[in-house]
Amino acid sequence: MATPPVPVINSESNLSRYLQEIRKFPMLEPAEEYMLAKRWQEHEDPDAAHKLVTSHLRLVAKIAMGYRGYGLPVSELISEGNVGMMQAVKRFDPDRGFRLATYAMWWIRAAIQEYILHSWSLVKMGTTAAQKKLFFNLRKLKGQMQAIEDGDLAPETVAAIAKKLEVPEQDVVNMNRRLAAPDHSLNAPLRIDGEGEWQDWLVDEEETQEVRLAEREELGKRKTLLAAAMKTLNERERHILIERRLKDNPTTLEDLSQQYGISRERVRQIEVRAFEKLQKSIRTAALEQRLA
Repeated sequence: MATPPVPVINSESNLSRYLQEIRKFPMLEPAEEYMLAKRWQEHEDPDAAHKLVTSHLRLVAKIAMGYRGYGLPVSELISEGNVGMMQAVKRFDPDRGFRLATYAMWWIRAAIQEYILHSWSLVKMGTTAAQKKLFFNLRKLKGQMQAIEDGDLAPETVAAIAKKLEVPEQDVVNMNRRLAAPDHSLNAPLRIDGEGEWQDWLVDEEETQEVRLAEREELGKRKTLLAAAMKTLNERERHILIERRLKDNPTTLEDLSQQYGISRERVRQIEVRAFEKLQKSIRTAALEQRLA
């Protein structure tokens, strides 16, 4: 049976119909998701990629709904989120042991946030990472603190938000004023002739906050898998593997052979066997996590 096409959302008027249509696409079981991801990774099977994308359209819509407070049509936010979802599928590696949704949510959010930043003249391309962080979190934190004051925030509220976001208090004051005021740029106003200041043409080459966070989270999980796998080795195997593979300046086979009173070839064999055991243990643990 042919896979149904991705429903199109091109206006707010068909938003309800779109949300109903995407419910027709079933969520994937872990094993099915893994096989589809491998088909795309190894053979670039478009049908596999299509199923991976459509099975996560509800995730995209859910994330996009969280950005309704920025005055942009939800249909446009969902469309941008779908672009991020496609990018996530393109780069997803199923052998790392994580579900696609965990990886894709960062790409979806990044795509939506970039669209918001480029749509609001409040935030120009020259905006720093700290200002972007403040822009996307100030309103939420004010709501959590029930800071509904008109005009400037109370000093204690400013101090609490600045501490929470690790930004200067004056930045909080300035951003709050700009958000409360009519649409203005964070940079100097543009000239009437339409030429912007040179900062507006600079491209931010740094990775987004979401990508950095996802990489940090993935690194933490890899370290956890490695630590658990190391416990499967005996003391000698673990020590030799650390000395030979995990140090900036590896210990020589000669030094280890003298330390254990065995030949250099025997040390090399133990190193290879320990590394193979480590790889097998990590692959098994990653597969168990994926199937869980």
